[in-house]
Amino acid sequence: MLVPDPKVVRRLLTRYASLRIAQAERETPTRARELADVSHTLCVLTGATSIREAIARADALLAGGSAPDPDGESGLSLAG
Repeated sequence: MLVPDPKVVRRLLTRYASLRIAQAERETPTRARELADVSHTLCVLTGATSIREAIARADALLAGGSAPDPDGESGLSLAG
């Protein structure tokens, strides 16, 4: 299984958080589109089907553990 680069994951999580904050302060179509793009990218990168699951998997990856997998198999791991 391919393991995402932790630097890329961290950058995407940071961008996601920044966009969520900016969108909460002032909604704009551009921010909404960027937020949707970053959310989709995080889901694809982590193999998740929802942004909540993607964030959990990304956090687990960055913590050096495995991400939760609904099928009971080990998820992402830095050990790859």
